[in-house]
Parts: sequence; structure tokens; C-alpha cells
Amino acid sequence: MSDQSNGLDWRGEIPVSTRFDDPYYSLENGLAETGHVFLSGNGLPARFRDGFHIAELGFGTGLNLLAALRLWRDSGQSGVLHFTTFEAYPLTPEEMVRAQGGFPEIADLAAELAPHWGAARFDLPDLRFEMIEGDARQRLPEWPGLADAWFLDGFAPAKNPELWNEALMAEVARHTAPGGTAATYTAAGHVRRALEAAGLEVTRQPGYGRKRHMTTAFKPPTSC
Repeated sequence: MSDQSNGLDWRGEIPVSTRFDDPYYSLENGLAETGHVFLSGNGLPARFRDGFHIAELGFGTGLNLLAALRLWRDSGQSGVLHFTTFEAYPLTPEEMVRAQGGFPEIADLAAELAPHWGAARFDLPDLRFEMIEGDARQRLPEWPGLADAWFLDGFAPAKNPELWNEALMAEVARHTAPGGTAATYTAAGHVRRALEAAGLEVTRQPGYGRKRHMTTAFKPPTSC
């Protein structure tokens, strides 16, 4: 079933971007991929603390946010998780709800957050959320924040090169707190080189499912 006006095609309940010819998450299991790549890849939940700040390139269906909040709650962490996401082409609330419906493990969270989809900002007792809409190449340099962990989740670099260029990866590094990390499903050489050029320590890790490798990065603490 297609909805070309929104740039979507559906494979069952999995949305596929017709603009980038790429699914929004793994056709195998999007939630498991999020856990492997973005949560474990950033050393979570071990690094959680009150005020921990996750930033993301590519909000998509909101699946990464739901997975991170579920982990936050399941870990028993107190305080507030901060989550900032950059998205050029937001899905409608209805599309997000449909895409999230394929994951009964987070159905309670999906229902709790559903009334907030479409809002640029909202707060829960344990979550402060902000979506910055527009081209991240323009919006990230303006952002005053620092992330403790980055989820680099744009569409595949071969299909969405703008979200993986060297200048933007340099901005990711600049907006990473000392000791912070980044993780992405891609192991593309130019992405790894861009992160290294920005001063991050980059490691190739085992990927999820059929993807042999993924990438993690670390920003060394500043010297005293």
C-alpha cells in the first residue's frame, strides 16, 4: 500500500521512504536493531544518569525514542532523560502510530506518547523531548546543546549522503560532550573517516542481522 503524498510505501506495517528508497528500520526486527546498534552501541544503560542527553539524526518513526525510554525505565534510573532529534521530513502522527504498532513489546509506551506526536517539544516526568525540524546541516550548527550519546540514524549513506557528510559529522563531534559516544548501523568508510577527522575515536563493531559491521565513536575527555 502506497501513500505517495507523504513519500511512503508500506511493506506490511513497515514504512519505506519513497524519497530515499529505504525502509525506516530493519525489515528483520527494527526494535532489536535499535537495541543492538544505538543502545548497546552507546554503552546503555550503564552510562545513564539524571539529565543524560541523547541526540539523534533522523527521528523517523520514533522507535529509537521509545526503545531508549523503555530501557531508561527498566533500568530503574531516576531523573529525566533528555532526547533531542533532528528530522527533515517528519511522519504524521498517524503514520508513526501505524509503524509502531508492529512492536507489542512497547505498545504501552507507544500509547502513552501517541498524544504528543507532532509536537516540537513535550515533557513527561522522566523525559524531556525536542524535535528540531529541517535540514540538520543548517539546524545542528545552531543547536546550543551537547549530547552524551548520538544515534546516527539517517537513511543509508548511499541514498541520503547529505546526512553523512564530513561537515555534518564534524558538527556531531562538536556537539558531543567529552566522554560522549555515537553509534550508527553503517560501517561506510567515508563515514568512519569523517568521524575520525572530527577527532573521535572510531571502532568497527559487529552489526545487526545481515549487516556484518556497524560503527561506534568516542570523544576523549578533555585534558586537565
